Amino acid sequence: MSLPVDTSTPVVILRSAQHGGLAVARSLGRLGAPVYIVDGDPRTPGFFSRYCRQGFVWDFDGAPSERTVDYLLGIGRRLGRRALLIPTTDSGALFLASNAGPLRQSFLFPETDPELAPSLCSKQRMQALAAAAGVPSPGTFFPQSRREALDYAGRARYPVILKAVEGSAAKTIAREKRELIDAYQIMEDRPEHPNVMLQEYIPGGDEASWMFNGYFNDRSECLFGITGRKIRQNRPYAGITSLGVCEANPEVAEITRRFMKAIGYRGILDLGYRYDARDGRYKVFDVNPRIGCTFRLFVSSNGMDVARAWYLDMTGQRVEPGDAAPGRKWMVEDLDLASSFRYWRDGAITARQWLQSYRGIQESAFLSDDDPRPALARCVNDLLEIGRRTFSTPRRNSQEPAVKRACLEQSLRPSLQ
Repeated sequence: MSLPVDTSTPVVILRSAQHGGLAVARSLGRLGAPVYIVDGDPRTPGFFSRYCRQGFVWDFDGAPSERTVDYLLGIGRRLGRRALLIPTTDSGALFLASNAGPLRQSFLFPETDPELAPSLCSKQRMQALAAAAGVPSPGTFFPQSRREALDYAGRARYPVILKAVEGSAAKTIAREKRELIDAYQIMEDRPEHPNVMLQEYIPGGDEASWMFNGYFNDRSECLFGITGRKIRQNRPYAGITSLGVCEANPEVAEITRRFMKAIGYRGILDLGYRYDARDGRYKVFDVNPRIGCTFRLFVSSNGMDVARAWYLDMTGQRVEPGDAAPGRKWMVEDLDLASSFRYWRDGAITARQWLQSYRGIQESAFLSDDDPRPALARCVNDLLEIGRRTFSTPRRNSQEPAVKRACLEQSLRPSLQ
């Protein structure tokens, strides 16, 4: 940062899921801002960071929203001044949109249409917004009943991706009619509230998956934005980025700017595209109206990222975007190790290719010379999770888990890539 920065405004991170909250604490903490984390898991690695002034444990999922609002307002009063509030999950972004009025008493965050975040988190409504803005997206069908899903299964061109419309990140791929029907029955657990979408599969490997991370001001102008590509994912072929690289893609950047301007978006954005070689177009499939857990991949030459751009703009300071750093790599250590084994077992990479893929890594999610405790906390959490899975009692009164595993295994076969 070439200009002096006023970092007196505190930051409250709303949930520290995965590694995203930790990355926000480190980025803004290194800038000099006082950072606080609110999360339901006392073992979350962000709590152990030297850049977390204090951690607050709160059960977001179990507590009524009005009690959560009161709890956050209490934190605001303890801080003694209005703090910046940043959600790191879809549920956090939706909570903030629904309770913006009372939360503004103690917190600062972008003023947006209260319906915009829910619309972007809903894949059905997001596709409608994209279509209105002239942004292509994969062909999708939203069945309202099992009968409609069966009818679609009979005429579909396979493979077909099944996703949750709202809430869950559940996703699988069906290669033929029977698989689609089985997966639909498992995923649609509340038929009275349809929440499964059926989407065309866009062929290609991980190299076809592109990302955009950016920050848009109160005029929906992009003050900072960088594009990148997934190298590996967790789950393999169908999950979050475990190893990514920054690459310039002017077309993806321009599509995103035009899309966000058309809908009047303000704030941090994490967005995903898939390149369709069949028609040469980039198709949007995922829009997260919040900071993404991968955001530290997208760091410019002067250290700017979306968290810092947000902090500076919200506190009335100038944002110097700097230059993108093509070739910059970022990884999530444990997730990429697990994914790499699967890619290797499937024959998608060799041991030599795996080692070469780590050239150029400039940052990782947990390991840090100046902040080692979160990595130790993550290791402990991983060991506890391995033990839980190893010694948990399997369910024996239902065939559903076996069917679900079969569907998921089928969805990750490299022959589809």
